[in-house]
Amino acid sequence: MATNFQLLCLIFSIALSVLLRPNFATGSSIGVCYGMVANDLPPPREVIDMYKSNQIGRMRLYDPNPEALEALHNSGIEVLVGVRNEDLQQLADSYSTAENWVATYITPYLPQVHFRYIVVGNEVSPENSARYVLPAMQNLQNALSSGDIKVSTSIATSVLGVSYPPSAGAFSQDTIEYMVPIAQYLNNIGAPLLANVYPYFAYIGDPIDISLPYALFAYETVVVIDGGLSYDNLFDTMVDALYAALEKAGAPQVQVVVSETGWPSDGNGEVTTPENAQIYNSNLISHVLSSRGTPRRPGNSTETYLFAMFNENMKPGAAVEQHWGLFYPNKSQVYPINFPIKRLKHKTWFQKLMQWIIQSAQTAFGKHIYGHN
Repeated sequence: MATNFQLLCLIFSIALSVLLRPNFATGSSIGVCYGMVANDLPPPREVIDMYKSNQIGRMRLYDPNPEALEALHNSGIEVLVGVRNEDLQQLADSYSTAENWVATYITPYLPQVHFRYIVVGNEVSPENSARYVLPAMQNLQNALSSGDIKVSTSIATSVLGVSYPPSAGAFSQDTIEYMVPIAQYLNNIGAPLLANVYPYFAYIGDPIDISLPYALFAYETVVVIDGGLSYDNLFDTMVDALYAALEKAGAPQVQVVVSETGWPSDGNGEVTTPENAQIYNSNLISHVLSSRGTPRRPGNSTETYLFAMFNENMKPGAAVEQHWGLFYPNKSQVYPINFPIKRLKHKTWFQKLMQWIIQSAQTAFGKHIYGHN
């Protein structure tokens, strides 16, 4: 009887420890991008503590920053780690360089750091290093000893030549030469395509035809009808245009992961207020966590990463570029935002396990655990 009791206790403790792991507890498809283009950010260990205290279970790093990777040890946070665009040519031309990259930035941190994807280049343009993306991806994937880590690349939605209506989505003539082979490779290895999806930029580029509530997830009625599919927000139309392009490229199994999205809180007048940023990001979180998916891919939550954790005071470009953060560098919130704990992802599994434990205990000890008959 003691042996049975010890076995039941062991099973229960394992189940409980899994349930209480950070990623299990959040059960979330939401992550946040950890950009570092600033000179006033808190140290990485404090940033990791912020992720944990705010129940943020996933992170995107734009390069394999050693201090951040050390801070991620045993955090339970899943991380997308980026390959710098300037490193693509060397990684494409030399398998040994890819092996060395993995040996330097991945292997030493396993298994304490949970790498979700390696992001090979960010928004690489056709005129620059686009031709190096696929061979770099292939070399890095082959260099990885763990089949659990997949490579991908992060694209801008500008790779599409047609994006409206969503079903007409297709890669442009400038990008099709490299995007189709990339899409088919991802399809073959079972990896997603990462995409930076910004309704904000779509809206400011066409404020006459695109309404602000539609861009902010603030409409409750259908705005766009595309064949038999109905859309009430701009985010879904943009993601589904990518799915349509992937299907046309012969990659129908590839999932789209939104590797960046967000709304700036300042820098462009009344469009970029903390209130609008809060509305967009809060509605986006609710949309993603609802597991509603998109009209073209219903029922599956779209894995999404908010841009960004902090306002970054050294980002070049327009004024809005320094105002995408959820937090100021002093760690105070730019506006209230919550990442709801979602313990329901594996609830059915856990309930069944607990039922089995109770039934086994009743059989072993001849009485109910909770009270007596």
